[in-house]
Amino acid sequence: MYDQSESELLRMLADRAGIAADYYDIAGTQHVTTDETRRAILAAMNLRAGSREELVAELEAWDNRWWLRGSEPVHVLRLGRAAGNWSLYVPCEHSDEPSLHIQWSLIAESGEKQFERAEEPGFKVEETRTIQGRRFLRVAVAFPQDLPLGYYSMTAHARGGPVTTEVTFCLIVAPERCYIPDQLQQGVRWWGVALQLYSLRSHHNWGVGDFRDLGAVIDWAGKQLGAAVIGLNPLHALQNTKPYHISPYSPTSRLFLNDLYIDITQVSECWTDAEVQARLADPSFRARIDAARKSELVDYDAVRLVKREVLELCYRAFVRDNFEGGEPELHPTTDRGRHFQDFTGREGESLLRYALFQALEEEQCATQSTSVVWEEWPEPYRTPTSQGVEAFRRRHMHRVRFFQYLQWLAAEQLRALAKRTHEVGMPIGLYHDFALGSERYGADGWVNQEVLAFKADCGAPPDAFAPEGQNWGFSPLDPLRLRASGYRYFTELLRNNLRYGGAIRIDHVMALFRLFWIPRGLPPAMGTYVYYRDDELLAILALESVRAQALVIGEDLGTVPDWVRERLGPAGVLSYRVFYFERERWGGWKSPAHYPAQAIAVATTHDLPTLVGYWDGADIDTRAALGLFPSEDARQAMWVERQREKSGILTALKSEGLLPSWVSDDPAYTPPMTPELVECIHQYLARSPAWLVLANLEDMIGARLQTNLPGTVDQHPNWSRKLSATVEQLTQDPRAQRLAALLRLTRPLV
Repeated sequence: MYDQSESELLRMLADRAGIAADYYDIAGTQHVTTDETRRAILAAMNLRAGSREELVAELEAWDNRWWLRGSEPVHVLRLGRAAGNWSLYVPCEHSDEPSLHIQWSLIAESGEKQFERAEEPGFKVEETRTIQGRRFLRVAVAFPQDLPLGYYSMTAHARGGPVTTEVTFCLIVAPERCYIPDQLQQGVRWWGVALQLYSLRSHHNWGVGDFRDLGAVIDWAGKQLGAAVIGLNPLHALQNTKPYHISPYSPTSRLFLNDLYIDITQVSECWTDAEVQARLADPSFRARIDAARKSELVDYDAVRLVKREVLELCYRAFVRDNFEGGEPELHPTTDRGRHFQDFTGREGESLLRYALFQALEEEQCATQSTSVVWEEWPEPYRTPTSQGVEAFRRRHMHRVRFFQYLQWLAAEQLRALAKRTHEVGMPIGLYHDFALGSERYGADGWVNQEVLAFKADCGAPPDAFAPEGQNWGFSPLDPLRLRASGYRYFTELLRNNLRYGGAIRIDHVMALFRLFWIPRGLPPAMGTYVYYRDDELLAILALESVRAQALVIGEDLGTVPDWVRERLGPAGVLSYRVFYFERERWGGWKSPAHYPAQAIAVATTHDLPTLVGYWDGADIDTRAALGLFPSEDARQAMWVERQREKSGILTALKSEGLLPSWVSDDPAYTPPMTPELVECIHQYLARSPAWLVLANLEDMIGARLQTNLPGTVDQHPNWSRKLSATVEQLTQDPRAQRLAALLRLTRPLV
């Protein structure tokens, strides 16, 4: 059966596993996947491909996998469509099919039995197969019609002779598309403000923007400016240690929140405990807070230490005042204690394991002379389900509970802010950014080892921006093991990130379809794409979006095949359109009318220069200073191109009648980027049919330097720069008020 050459067998197995045979880069150049890359990626998927014998064994196992398992692990039904059938694979020792008996049931998420049926003998046999001397049948079983939305556990018992087979799989009943508010479908167009939360300055925060600052921005943007939405950087949990663990896009966990954003003044124990009050009144402690607040950049280590010091005291008071009993079990005696217990109960095993990781990592850092990653921990601690980890939990439950307490505080404060957005009249409210991946040696990597491919990285193929390609340092989700798990981790990720607002932006949304894998140790140019079951991932996305009543925006920048956007549109996912990139084939700027309606339009992003910085060439100067240009000629060429781009922008503004009278459209002369020009560019975007337009806070106040310079880590103050104005000053800034007034004219809330 498998008499092909070893290379052909390798390609067959790679094709079955979703490994692309080739791909085209952004310039249209074809790249053919090498056998070396195929073997390495198959190994990362735990598939043996080192020899011809291994390849034959894996191909046989692959082709027989559903026959031996009994069914595929996941089935999807779409609401409103015909339910159809599912295939059941059962051993049947007798040649007379009427001896086959099947009984199956559906269990809903609540645990209730939703459906039960005993199939009558006399099935239509779709296919037969003999595997290792045993005869198997494939029969079609009809799904029940009109099931409510949700996730179901399907269990079937089949008897085809003396042996009874039990088969289980996950059934997902999903809507046709993601949630879209009625107002948008009826022609209303909204606008909002985007910001980096850590960058907010204020007279009260402790050196980093916090949830109190966000509350002030909500009041300002909602009540004064008339914004419909506030876009945020990812709020995922970080280690908050420089330089490698401060990027919101490289978190330790995407399931939980960055406790650095907790507003200490909102914590009850901050005001009720004498020891906490004494610490806050201590002059030396106040001096540490003041120094962090006055720092021009966010001093993550200083802020983390000073906040942790007070939160430790708050937690000690919280346990003393709200619980009785001893470790590891405590019993709540107050409403506040019961609320915490309810929270930990709802979050369940996921939060417990996250907190366990935090406590284990803390202990390992304290006992090791050098920092070690979890793969180098003592062997009993490397697996979250081990007896060693359970023994650690029993011994250190007080510390584990502390990290649960931090998540409870952060979640309660963020939930209150989400509610506040609606109280001030925002129809969407908070718009969260969902990072592509998490740090491989962080909490999510430790907890979800079974669905991650640790022998591979993900990134991007070579392009004009990065001629050598990009390696982002994340372990990709293995599409085979993820599907075998019923997509539990992916579902939990979406659910946790959708529950605090009215919209979510999925970073690198192409990962729902394909992701560029790079075998560990090889250069990015040796990588290739691996495909995912986008039909199933999109179904889960639609279901979770509808349940949360939250819009979904897909960051579809870069090398995006047409077929990806063609799939995202009907799925109800908004396209992400950046002004700098919305160009015609001949290089000119697209008119507002040519923007798609199902989209969000922005002037720039965190990875790109601000409008002032773009106009001044600040990004070019920074790259030159850091030696990121291969030659002076390359720098000069980029500057010449930038001048042409600026002229093109002025031409585009003029074509819409938005160019100020004092600005010449002479290509030899370009004016400085003034607040008036910033307003014109945003008016240009606001005239588009795009459902949403976001104005970055940095552009509203004329910031020059960008948030993050891709390709750098500690050479540039990425993710550390604070705004030049405090939150208190922002609310009085005439530039922001004028821009908001113009956007309201084009995009009123009603």
